[in-house]
Amino acid sequence: MAEKTIMEIRKEKAERWKEEGFNPYAYKYETNATCGELIEKFGRTKNEEEREEEKLPEDTFSLAGRIVSMRIMGKAAFFHIQDSTGRIQCYIRRDDVGGDFYNKVFKKLIDIGDIVGVKGTLFRTRTGELTLEVKEMTPLTKSLRPLPEKWHGLKDVEKRYRQRYLDLIVNPEVRDIFKTRSKLIQKIRDFLNSRGFMEVETPILQTVASGAAAKPFITHYNALDIDVYLRIAPELYLKRLIVGGLDRVYEIGRNFRNEGISTRHNPEFTMIEWYMAYADYYDLMDMTEELFEYLLDEIKGKGVREIEYQGTKISFERPWKRISFVGELARRTGLTVDEILHDEQKVLEAAKKHGVEDAEKLSHFKRVQELFEILIEPELIQPTFVIDFPKAISPLAKEKRDNPELVERFELFIFGQEIANAYSELNNPEEQAKRFLQQLQEKAKGDDEAMAYDEDFVRALEYGMPPTAGEGIGIDRLTMLFTDKDSIREVLLFPQLKPEKKEEETDE
Repeated sequence: MAEKTIMEIRKEKAERWKEEGFNPYAYKYETNATCGELIEKFGRTKNEEEREEEKLPEDTFSLAGRIVSMRIMGKAAFFHIQDSTGRIQCYIRRDDVGGDFYNKVFKKLIDIGDIVGVKGTLFRTRTGELTLEVKEMTPLTKSLRPLPEKWHGLKDVEKRYRQRYLDLIVNPEVRDIFKTRSKLIQKIRDFLNSRGFMEVETPILQTVASGAAAKPFITHYNALDIDVYLRIAPELYLKRLIVGGLDRVYEIGRNFRNEGISTRHNPEFTMIEWYMAYADYYDLMDMTEELFEYLLDEIKGKGVREIEYQGTKISFERPWKRISFVGELARRTGLTVDEILHDEQKVLEAAKKHGVEDAEKLSHFKRVQELFEILIEPELIQPTFVIDFPKAISPLAKEKRDNPELVERFELFIFGQEIANAYSELNNPEEQAKRFLQQLQEKAKGDDEAMAYDEDFVRALEYGMPPTAGEGIGIDRLTMLFTDKDSIREVLLFPQLKPEKKEEETDE
């Protein structure tokens, strides 16, 4: 007769829970505390001297969580339960919970991975560890699959991403990443709300793919019988709201760009974009520095202005460095600014020299962008605003006041990664229409990332948009920075992966 698998054994135990009067998939359990709250209030461990002075409360605490370790010693046992806030040690005795429950249920039917509710009082062990002395236990959910062993059961990186639920159970540092991510989003909201911004929502399904240079995802809208695009950016809708008189707006949401997957790119990603009437990109540079100071105070600690990222110290002391896109590229290539903007042959030669892939197939300004990415971006370790972008690669930005071939745009780089992108927004409808037409010409030449012509947006500008500044920050890369992670997949709960291959599963 074949030996039973672990899952078969646990399914039998779930049936026996029912026989003992416990639903293996309970509906509810009342708690009055969390593991983290108790640890924070009373401390996980205390030395002998501290314990002599301590008086723990006699209150009964009710907790619920997953059993993640267990050590049975005859008539008593220690185990740890874990909830979203942390884990705490529990101590259960036969004499406290009754012989029937202890022997029939706890010892024989409860496994590591099961979810239980416990009630009891606090005490400290001889080693000083805060422990809940269990007076009552309620089995709540039977775990049919065994948990992986922490140190060698979940080494497979792809399995960690594909089965993130297991990763979160066994790796507390992973839970901390996503707590930080959540707090970052909350604090950005607080920062903007305190400055009079209003949070809004704009369409994700859009009839025109515009707002950024990217290849869109296409889907079909059955009710209207039309193809629509998953948004690549909310920009044009948010600027419509500025036209409508909502002077300060922001949106935090998902964008979709049908491009490659790497440690820095995921086709589905989260952005914060905000727009502010009667301001320009200089105001946004100041505001960005202030936002980072606020986030550092709230996430890293009051007054912290330096963090370590991938072994390198990053200083956020103001003011941050500002460099010219065209000026820096001229310095590195030996070309003049005028040659960078106008001499296609010399830019092509420079692109070939510095290893731009398929340089002959690219448009002039695509080569310029690629050269900047190869030669300049990797050197931008400390927070740096890159300004003075060519107008041809910035179709939604306002011309620079003293040079109409450039635009009032900045990108913020930290550790070689673009973190933010911002403009003094183009609000001249005739100029915007002309830029859209130029984008159509680029699309006709084969650039599938060129923007589409949005007639309604031009019409909105014809009603008049006030002077406006707008900025977008990638939440994923921001989280990478604040959690010291070098892969975007580490900060996405469910990163995009190829479909899982069907294999014979083992339950052992």
